[in-house]
Amino acid sequence: MIHLHLCLAFLRVGLLGYGGGPSSIPLVHQEVVKKYHWMDDDDFSDLLALANTLPGPIATKMAGYIGYRVSGWLGMINAVLSSILPTIFLMIVLLVSLSSIKNLSFISGMTKAVVPVVAVMLATLTWDFFIKATKGLGAVKTVIFIIVCMTLIEWIGLHPGLIIAGLILYAMFKKEKEDQDDCKEEQQ
Repeated sequence: MIHLHLCLAFLRVGLLGYGGGPSSIPLVHQEVVKKYHWMDDDDFSDLLALANTLPGPIATKMAGYIGYRVSGWLGMINAVLSSILPTIFLMIVLLVSLSSIKNLSFISGMTKAVVPVVAVMLATLTWDFFIKATKGLGAVKTVIFIIVCMTLIEWIGLHPGLIIAGLILYAMFKKEKEDQDDCKEEQQ
């Protein structure tokens, strides 16, 4: 039954993730955290941060990890195939047929109408992450951190993966230093 649920969850993501990876993230969150409860919000945030540091399509990376976590290697293969097969199939069908209907007004209108829906989904997920961050860091630190990250990413042009990798390294070295300090205190 778990394999069927994995397949259905990531088929929905693959079919409805219009616009690529960023629009798929709220869909993955809905399926994995809210519907099937395979992860909590903290685990999902950690996975999203890690997936952003690695190269490649984010929805595929997330599907692979979640599938593996839920049901091992078969779950990973199931989730990845379920998330990419709809896209492969739709791309073939659309590319073949789109050239003949691309000038129709309802096709243009359809693609324009989807953009606000994706924007609302991303805004909702962003708000959820903001609330979570304020609980962990506090409101002032969160706002300062957002401003610093926006500056680094948008105005300086630093890749978000580098920021996340830097934070992971900082956390690892900070934890190691705290462990060393704790050992020194115990020895005294």
